[in-house]
Amino acid sequence: MVDFDERIPIYLQIMDLIKKKIIKGDLKGGDKLPSVRELAVELKVNPNTVQRVYQELEREGIIVIVRGTGAFVVSEEKKLKEIKESLAGERIKNFIKEMKEINLSKEDLDLLLSKYWEEVN
Repeated sequence: MVDFDERIPIYLQIMDLIKKKIIKGDLKGGDKLPSVRELAVELKVNPNTVQRVYQELEREGIIVIVRGTGAFVVSEEKKLKEIKESLAGERIKNFIKEMKEINLSKEDLDLLLSKYWEEVN
């Protein structure tokens, strides 16, 4: 089960979850996504929320919906790379804003990133 953040619309969090699964390789190009009903039950959300998620992902070119068959992850490597860069970019921008709020210089941030990058690995 997913613990949703009350401050962020649930459909955006579900979109993020699916994008992360694609980036990590848990979902690959051509893979079929769960039906709207199945995912709604799994996540304990309204089916209309999942329907909106799928529509938005299709609008972004991340999935293709085939009427009567289901929703599938796109197979284009270029699109999958765009998803990864977009998701990372959003997080990096937010992180940088937070670091600027505490008056951390770019040089200090570079040093800290190097230090903690090694710790995490």
